[in-house]
Amino acid sequence: MSMDMTTVGDTGLLDTLQHEVALFARRAEQTRLGGVGQVRNSMDRAAYLLLNRLDKEGPMGVKALAASMGIDSSTVTRQVAPLVDTGLVKRTSHPEDGRAVVLQLSPRGQSRLDEVRSSRRQLMAELTHDWAPEEREAFCSLLTRFNSALSSRMVTTGGAAGEQPAS
Repeated sequence: MSMDMTTVGDTGLLDTLQHEVALFARRAEQTRLGGVGQVRNSMDRAAYLLLNRLDKEGPMGVKALAASMGIDSSTVTRQVAPLVDTGLVKRTSHPEDGRAVVLQLSPRGQSRLDEVRSSRRQLMAELTHDWAPEEREAFCSLLTRFNSALSSRMVTTGGAAGEQPAS
């Protein structure tokens, strides 16, 4: 959907928005929003998102995992290999089709994911400690909405969809 940006509103506000999003992306990547303490920066974004998706949706095949994350199967295969090697993900044969692979979070992967989530949760608490609860809720709602719009746009334009928002 093409949109004339002059009809959207204040271009100064849009300039500020795009600049703040760019700063956020850079700072998030620099810190990986990894959390605090010893867990800080200890899990890359791809690993975190894959483990999180397997935790929320349960065991699944590579194609299903790729589809749920909006990325291609070869990317999932490449990203999951080190997780299997380190014992965070178990790879088994599909019970009905022995040629197909099923990926699932291992107990070690669950423990590691819980540790990273806790650390990241603590970081979010520290970064927003002086925010009112309704400000945190509004920020979460707007960020989720922004990510959904970005994902939808990437799907409709044929670009890499990136990660779908967590449900």
